[in-house]
Amino acid sequence: MSSEMAHSPPPAVVAEDVHTVDDEAYTPTYAEAFPPLRTPVAEPTNGERADTTSPQNNTPWGASKMSVRSSNTTQVFCVPLEERRYKEMTEQQFGKKGGQQVSICSDIMAKTGVAIEMSMAKDQSLTVVITGKVENVMKARKFVVQQLQTQAHDQVKIPKEHHRYLLGPKGKKLADLELKTASKISIPRLEENSDMVTITGTRDGIERARHEIQLISDEQAKLAFERLSIPKEYHVFINGPENINTKTWMEQTGARISVPPPFVMKNEVVVSGEKEGVHICVNNINKIYEEKRRTCQTVSVEVRKSQHKYVIGPRGSNLDEILSNTGVAVEVPPLDSTSETITLRGEQEKLGPALTMVYSKANSVVIKDVKAPTWLHRFIIGKKGATVRKITQDFPKVHIEFTEGEDKISVEGPPSEVEQARVALEAIINDLLSRMAFVELNVDPKYHRHIIGKAGANVVRIKNETGVSIRVPADTDQSSIIRIEGSPEGVARAKQELMEMVNKMENEKSRDIIIDQRFHRTLIGAQGGRIREIRDRFNQVVITFPDQGRKSDVVTLRGPRNDVDKCHRYLQQASAEMLENNYCSEVHIFKQFHKNIIGKGGANIRKIRDETDTRIDLPSESNTSDVIAITGKKENVENAKRMIEDIQKELANIKEVSIDIPHKFHNSIIGAKGRLIRSIMEECGGVIIRFPPEGSTSDKVIIRGPTDDVEKARKQLVELANERKESGHTVEIQAKPAYHKFLIGRGGTNIREVRDRTGARIIFPTSGDQDQETITILGKQESVDQAKAELEARIKDLDNVVEMEINVDPKHHRYFVARRGGVLRQIADEYGGVTVSFPRSGVASDRVVLKGSKDCVEGARNRILEIVADLDSQVSIECVIPQKFHRTVMGSKGYRVQEITREFEVGVKFPDRPSEPDAAAVEAEAETPLVNGDAAAPTAPVENGTSKLDTIIITGKEANCNQARDALLALVPITEEMMVPFDFHRFVIGQRGKDVRKMMDDYDVNISIPPAEDQSNMVKITGPAANVERAKVAMDERVKQLENEREDRELRNFKLELHVEPAYHPKIIGRRGAVISKIRDAHEVNIQFPEKNSESQDLITITGYESNAEAAKIDILKIVQDLDDMITEEVTLDTRVHPRLIGQRGRAIRKVMDDYKVDIKFPRPESDNPELVMITGSEDNVLDCKDHLLNLEEEYMQDVSENEMMQQYLRPASREDNGQRNRSGHGHGFMVRNAPWSAAAPDTSSTADFPGLGAPRRTAAPVEAAEPAAAAAAPAPAAKYAVSWGPKVKR
Repeated sequence: MSSEMAHSPPPAVVAEDVHTVDDEAYTPTYAEAFPPLRTPVAEPTNGERADTTSPQNNTPWGASKMSVRSSNTTQVFCVPLEERRYKEMTEQQFGKKGGQQVSICSDIMAKTGVAIEMSMAKDQSLTVVITGKVENVMKARKFVVQQLQTQAHDQVKIPKEHHRYLLGPKGKKLADLELKTASKISIPRLEENSDMVTITGTRDGIERARHEIQLISDEQAKLAFERLSIPKEYHVFINGPENINTKTWMEQTGARISVPPPFVMKNEVVVSGEKEGVHICVNNINKIYEEKRRTCQTVSVEVRKSQHKYVIGPRGSNLDEILSNTGVAVEVPPLDSTSETITLRGEQEKLGPALTMVYSKANSVVIKDVKAPTWLHRFIIGKKGATVRKITQDFPKVHIEFTEGEDKISVEGPPSEVEQARVALEAIINDLLSRMAFVELNVDPKYHRHIIGKAGANVVRIKNETGVSIRVPADTDQSSIIRIEGSPEGVARAKQELMEMVNKMENEKSRDIIIDQRFHRTLIGAQGGRIREIRDRFNQVVITFPDQGRKSDVVTLRGPRNDVDKCHRYLQQASAEMLENNYCSEVHIFKQFHKNIIGKGGANIRKIRDETDTRIDLPSESNTSDVIAITGKKENVENAKRMIEDIQKELANIKEVSIDIPHKFHNSIIGAKGRLIRSIMEECGGVIIRFPPEGSTSDKVIIRGPTDDVEKARKQLVELANERKESGHTVEIQAKPAYHKFLIGRGGTNIREVRDRTGARIIFPTSGDQDQETITILGKQESVDQAKAELEARIKDLDNVVEMEINVDPKHHRYFVARRGGVLRQIADEYGGVTVSFPRSGVASDRVVLKGSKDCVEGARNRILEIVADLDSQVSIECVIPQKFHRTVMGSKGYRVQEITREFEVGVKFPDRPSEPDAAAVEAEAETPLVNGDAAAPTAPVENGTSKLDTIIITGKEANCNQARDALLALVPITEEMMVPFDFHRFVIGQRGKDVRKMMDDYDVNISIPPAEDQSNMVKITGPAANVERAKVAMDERVKQLENEREDRELRNFKLELHVEPAYHPKIIGRRGAVISKIRDAHEVNIQFPEKNSESQDLITITGYESNAEAAKIDILKIVQDLDDMITEEVTLDTRVHPRLIGQRGRAIRKVMDDYKVDIKFPRPESDNPELVMITGSEDNVLDCKDHLLNLEEEYMQDVSENEMMQQYLRPASREDNGQRNRSGHGHGFMVRNAPWSAAAPDTSSTADFPGLGAPRRTAAPVEAAEPAAAAAAPAPAAKYAVSWGPKVKR
């Protein structure tokens, strides 16, 4: 569009309305209103002019074509009929219940996330289409082939040394190969003497896998590997200068040459690669080695160790240079060696020049030391090394080294440059010494952190003010020296400030004060107000409170001595006041009198609080406690307590008495956790009994309550006290802890006899008591005296040490002394530390000596003889169980055998596993044909027709051994078959095998269920006979349960059909399915309504038990009958009242429908008669509802009329005019010109607009679109350029 056209007025529009300013406004073009995104235009070629007006240039999508590659792929493959594993699929679509194939594909899709489609051709072959991510499609294809296509087996012979190349790193190459060929490839293990690789899969997959495997093997067959024995000293000649020889050979031949690095002391060179290349490299290496071995001589020279590195050069460059120039190898000892001898190896005439080069390299660098104090080093280095960097930049070959702790600087480099660098360094050092000073202060390390300050604040401040450096030692250095370095004036000022800080800190002191933690919050105050006042008062003192989690009462004060002492006195006084004002006491008041204590409106309790200046806390009404807590000063608390008790006495006949009971009996009268005293209080009408505080020596016990109840409680307490006095006599005796076992006796027999005979109670110390020797005797005095006498007599007997000898057969000695004398230690522990001495090893004697107290020795003797008798009675019997069952008999980690040995007190010895046959035996048996590739099992020696590998030895008492043998034989697994209908197998297995796994775990058996393709009813159960029998019973019960479930399922699937008019279906369903759900739940049936496209729209299907279905049918027919009796009435209601009748979210109209039990339907806005409302229900209800709605309409219309009248007065004129104009439809809204939708529609008969396939494409320069009005009036012009519909297609 030209600029003249852009600013010309638009064509006149004929209309009856008066033109406004808006109507005369400029109408923009589509390109102006929606400017296109700018994109780079391709450069014109061959002198062509760029077309800037083309639509392709005005749109971002026409300028460039983006090629987007899909991340999904599709694979199609065919399974011939003869190779299909399942042949039941017919014309059913995939996704419906189509049998085993569909189930398998569904599982594969779930695992891999791909889409699988299947179809069957006329020749019954199966076409499978897999779509998804590339790697997922490969996995899915492998699974489909393995499970839907029959599998074949084949073997290919591959040399054993090539197997590792088939596997690849971590088996990745084998996995990729299996995925690529959709087959399973099995490679024999390293220990197997086989070179056969087994391939399992389809015929095509096997062929592809065989081809790929053979390629890998053929490639490896071309390779060779040689290990040459070459002495280490000749390796450098083979490598050549900078490894030029080996690099050249490897580039020429493609072989790989591995020469050990200089620090690896190996006399070998390894060459690998293709045979021809390896052969060439080996010849070259051997040729150089033989030549150098024949012509080389050696010469050794002594060079200082410090100069060896200059001979070597950076990364050995000097050695390579000498070798390149002279052909002589220089051998330098390792850096960690103390040797200074350098060896030169080469031809005689070349050793001289090489030696000259070695000395030249060694003397090319010198080292000189420059004296400089250690503290000055960092100033010489400068900030970030700036000072010393100036020297190194001027002399790049010089290396300057600063050694910590030494007063020198090492300068290393060429002699001339080293001298110049030394002079420069000395100049810097002299300058620094003339204007720098340092001082060292000896300061106690405990003050170091205070000198540093928080986050180093103090030291940083002093540094900034004085310009010095202050070095404070770390805590780990355990040093007290603080060093100050800098200008003399700055050092003096910093020293003065630090000494002032130290003197001040030495005058400080730290003091702790104990303040009860519950007062800490009070002392700190609200938002720290009170502690802030204290700190302001003692501003030199730091007050530190402990963390709340520590539960500590210690408050630390730190500061000047006088201030700390004053603050300590102040806080101590404050703590005493808080302690005095927070005395707490409790008073028991009957719960029914609490309201009287409070008084009307809290008058009584407020009066007591005000008069006594105390805090009184009463339990809540829901709390059953009768305790009232009083807090304040002690005398005030007592006054408040008395006033509260006086109120209780006035309200009831309350009496308070006190009795004296010795305090040592208080705990026994109170009872465990107060149970005994609580029972007395409850029994006596809820009296209150108060004992003195714990730890008090007072004997006074107070009883308060009604007079009769108090008297009753007093009598009971007096009786209990008298009883305790009579039986409360206590005596303590001392006995060694080792004697306690003998005093108690086995199973407590001895001590029980003493208790029964004397009637006294004897208490031995527990393991947690500190005093392990004191034995307490309680009871009446005469009983206690009698028990004491008996125990002391027994203790006296135990104190008598005796020595006894017994004879024990030497063959049993080992049992007692084995495992570091474990049996003897056990006997000593059981019998009071008795000493048992067996003869030394090698001494032929059966004499055993026991030493200890008489009873202990006697008990130990009887125990030893008892053990010997058990050992004599032990026998060893054999139990023959085939070795293949041994692992099953032992159980997981041998738990079954452990239970048998523990239960029958026997030892069970299983035979050792057979060893692997040796190489000779394998060769001898090589001619014997093997089955399935299994090696022949080694033969075991046979005695009396029984293999030793099957014999289990049981040792112990004869009766116990026989029982253990029976128990072992009972664990030998057996296999039994039982009939389980094939239809029940999947239910027996359960979801993912959960049910069958649970049954196997419960009964410790193995259950083998035949594969689904066999459709067999036989299930095998393997395990111990008893377990198998129990599992069979459980399996029978499960089968019966499944049969009952099947019968129940058949009964539950009874179907009943019912024909009901479709118009009634919504009423039967109810709002949100409420009606039909109620019928379903009540009768436990499933009710199915017809689908929208169903032919029988009036058919309702009921599924369930027959009786329930009939009952549901009756309920539905009853609803239908009620609907038949209903009528529908039409009523005309003004549309302006419809929203008000309906209400918010339909609440108002729903209430009307519920009140009148009718259904009301309002018309839709697009209805022919929007005022017509339908009412459905019984005749009376419909008529009543109609009258109600008409009344509401009349009432609401009055409000509507009034609102409309008011709006006419309130509505602004301009808005009214705009509203009328908009309602008349004359508003134009937003308009644009030359929009795409205003152009003429394309002519479908035009070959230019719609060219045929393959026709030449006609293009022309685009023409400017005409005005919309003109375009509509004029006939469609001839197309100037091709018009495309839909997405662009890349041709």
